[in-house]
Amino acid sequence: MGWFESLVLGLVQGLTEFLPVSSSAHVRIVAALAGWDDPGAAFTAVTQIGTELAVVLYFGAKIGRILRAWFLGLFRPQWRRDPDSRLGWLIIVGSLPIVVLGLLLQDQIDKSFRDLRITATTLIVFGVILLIADRVGAQRRSLDRLTVPHGLGFGVAQALALIPGVSRSGGTTSAGLLMGYTRAEAAEYSFLLALPAVFGSGLYKLTDIGKHGETAQWGPTILATLVAFGVGYLVIAWLMSYIKRRSFVPFVIYRVALGVLLFGLVFGGVLDPNAGPAGG
Repeated sequence: MGWFESLVLGLVQGLTEFLPVSSSAHVRIVAALAGWDDPGAAFTAVTQIGTELAVVLYFGAKIGRILRAWFLGLFRPQWRRDPDSRLGWLIIVGSLPIVVLGLLLQDQIDKSFRDLRITATTLIVFGVILLIADRVGAQRRSLDRLTVPHGLGFGVAQALALIPGVSRSGGTTSAGLLMGYTRAEAAEYSFLLALPAVFGSGLYKLTDIGKHGETAQWGPTILATLVAFGVGYLVIAWLMSYIKRRSFVPFVIYRVALGVLLFGLVFGGVLDPNAGPAGG
């Protein structure tokens, strides 16, 4: 992987990580269209550390309150009733599904799930699910009313994003909307819930960079991670403002159109579903 390639893919990662369009799908598709080798699951996992650092910066005050209340709740019973302490525990509960499935399905994540036909399918199917959730969700609940079953519901939706095309933010936000949470609250919890999973996955995959058939090397991967951090922060700020006033319909249209286009390119012989352009 060259420096220009890592710059482009880092930009793509930062632009798409928090939008409900699937960053892993876009990194995979852009690499294929450009004729580059699949950057691999390790590259995606490590560059997502950059976007999650943007979450830490943007929601720093709230994350600090959650960590403080959660830690104090370990030793002082009165703190266990604090909403932030409770939210800390629910983030842990919601992280369990992706940890379990991530370990059980590691080979599929690295190989078969990266088939572009699967990506096209999940882009369309989960785009339709996002549309339904955005239209029928009550959008009345706040995170103060988050329950353990709902926390697990968010967690299962996040685990589905192990498949490129599902979208971590799209899947968890859809789940939140279907459970009655507002767009802003569902998106915020989606970002917070991703922190343990993404940092854990990124650190776990660090040793795979440059090994086991991965094309990414350390220098370009670090560059891509830094670019993803800067761009990701700007996207968070824009998205949190956007969803307070507008629906997810434009993203649904984009997902379906991209999925249909991707199917056309694969079955038209332009793209090899397991590599870059056909014959390349």
